[in-house]
Amino acid sequence: MANEFPLTLAGLSAGLQKREFSSAELTSHYLDKIAARDGQLNSFISVFPEHASTMALAADQARAAGRAGPLMGIPYANKDIFCTEGFRTTCASKMLDTFVAPYNATVVEKLHAAGMVMLGKTNMDEFAMGSSNETSYYGPTRNPWNLGYVPGGSSGGSAAAVAARLTPVATGTDTGGSIRLPSAFCGISGIKPTYGRVSRYGMIAFASSLDQGGPMALNAEDLGLMLNVMSGFDHRDSTSAERTDEDFCAALNFDLTGLKIGLPTEFFDESLNSTIGSCLTEALDCLRRQGAECREISLPSTRYAIPAYYIISSAECSSNLSRFDGVRFGHRCDAPRDLMDLYVRSRAEGFGAEVKRRILVGTYALSTGYYDAYYAKAQKLRRLIKNDFQRAFEEVDVIAGPTAPSTAFPLGQRVEDPIQMYLSDVYTTAVNLAGLPALSVPAGSVQGLPVGLQLIGNYFREARLLNIAHRFQHETDWHLRVPPFAA
Repeated sequence: MANEFPLTLAGLSAGLQKREFSSAELTSHYLDKIAARDGQLNSFISVFPEHASTMALAADQARAAGRAGPLMGIPYANKDIFCTEGFRTTCASKMLDTFVAPYNATVVEKLHAAGMVMLGKTNMDEFAMGSSNETSYYGPTRNPWNLGYVPGGSSGGSAAAVAARLTPVATGTDTGGSIRLPSAFCGISGIKPTYGRVSRYGMIAFASSLDQGGPMALNAEDLGLMLNVMSGFDHRDSTSAERTDEDFCAALNFDLTGLKIGLPTEFFDESLNSTIGSCLTEALDCLRRQGAECREISLPSTRYAIPAYYIISSAECSSNLSRFDGVRFGHRCDAPRDLMDLYVRSRAEGFGAEVKRRILVGTYALSTGYYDAYYAKAQKLRRLIKNDFQRAFEEVDVIAGPTAPSTAFPLGQRVEDPIQMYLSDVYTTAVNLAGLPALSVPAGSVQGLPVGLQLIGNYFREARLLNIAHRFQHETDWHLRVPPFAA
């Protein structure tokens, strides 16, 4: 039966609609795969077999009663940063190892209202701080293309689970590339929506002005189906955008004739790995053959994106993580001598090395005498970066480039070198600073490891990005290739 299930949301939805299989059978199939295979991959922190089975039976009953939307009864996985009522939400940190969320995040509410079945919570970098999924308190996730390599971060567990066919789709979050980078490393598709498109309510904050939730799937069509459910205004999130509901799949097959694609010189200079560059050239040729026109553009301020991003994100994480003090919830040290000892030891024991590093950097950048020198300047650079993008979108419809400067790298290779780790995000952080939508799709392979093509759009142009990605995937098969681990 396992080989009879379609892999995509569209295929699963059609199969359920035709009663070729039930949600209970489908859910059991994925739970069995997780139980049998995730011990090697470590893509899940928590799995909920009984709860998932109950949700699947409810979905089958709703479908039998004629109450079925397109995603009713389809399993999915949640990144363990989204609060889920009655279940652990850990952010892959010892600090929240025993935290049971008392409410659902808006994203979880929406997916469950659509009848989707939550299999479990996926592994991630601690508090979403990392580019390799190696900072997790529960150990690193492994890349299904090569178990000795990283899956990318921070949404590495979601990416690895989708790539390994342990779940059809998964949620992720993207603060500086944390959906796009692991999507590229694991050979799947992932989209970071416009800031404010998807509610952040119940999504535990890393950097509030940068964080954005989004879906991760095998192809662009599935991303659109997920975004149809996940997006929308939420009065509980003050940063939520008030937009008319949109069908992100309606324009998937639009013709690309006349599409203007900008190629930033800063993304295609001598620092880009030549083999990755060759993959991107072939990908762009595919779009050209469909009528797109490529032209060179410049985004001069993006060379400041890494320092600006790490100052701003660290400053915001310093503020956001101050709530984890051992008093109200989270890890609490044993037998504190006094209140200061409670604070100091609870945080020292509860946070990992990378989280501590960013808290220290952020606190320093916000401190008296250094605020203007660092944080204020970083915010000015953020405006320059945003202005560069806006000037570019006066000339082109979308911007294309690499998702990452390399393919996945070996586990442990960059753990002791934070600067090299941070440079993994060199092509992605500017998008978050500007608040733009962007996606990554598989576009090649180098020595058996996937390469990602990044497409960046103007504000609220997710449907156009998905259209381009879908047309690209209609002509290529990179998104259909299966990792050795999942074969």
